[in-house]
Amino acid sequence: MNKQIIQTTEAPQAIGTYSQAIRVSGGETVYLSGQIGLDPVTMQMVEGIESQIERVIHNMKAVAVASGGGLGDIVKLNVYLTDLANFAKVNEIMANHFSQPYPARAAIGVAALPRGALVEIDAVMVLPK
Repeated sequence: MNKQIIQTTEAPQAIGTYSQAIRVSGGETVYLSGQIGLDPVTMQMVEGIESQIERVIHNMKAVAVASGGGLGDIVKLNVYLTDLANFAKVNEIMANHFSQPYPARAAIGVAALPRGALVEIDAVMVLPK
C-alpha cells in the first residue's frame, strides 16, 4: 500500500502523533484527520459553537485542497459533539458549505474533545481518477 502524507499550513498543524491527512493506494482515497476549531495562525481555539463549526469546516477544506480535492469530494463525515443539542447548528452551517449529494454522516455525542473543543469532524474523501 502506498501512503502519501498530506500537510498544509492553511489548517492547524498536528498536535500529536497523526497526519492532517493520508492519501492511499492509487491516490483516490484520502482520510482526513479530525479537525477542531483551532485557528491555524494562532493555534488558539475560536470561541463559541458556531465559530468552531465554521473553523472546523474551513480547516477541513484546507486539508482537502492540499490533498487535491475539495469539500465536494468528501463522501463520509464523522461529527463529534460534546452537546448533541448543537447538532441543528451543524446542519445549518454545513448547508452553507456542502451541496447535494451530501456526504454520508454520523453524529456522535462525546464527553470531551481535545483542547476543550465543542466539535470535531473527520472525513473520508474520494478523488476523481
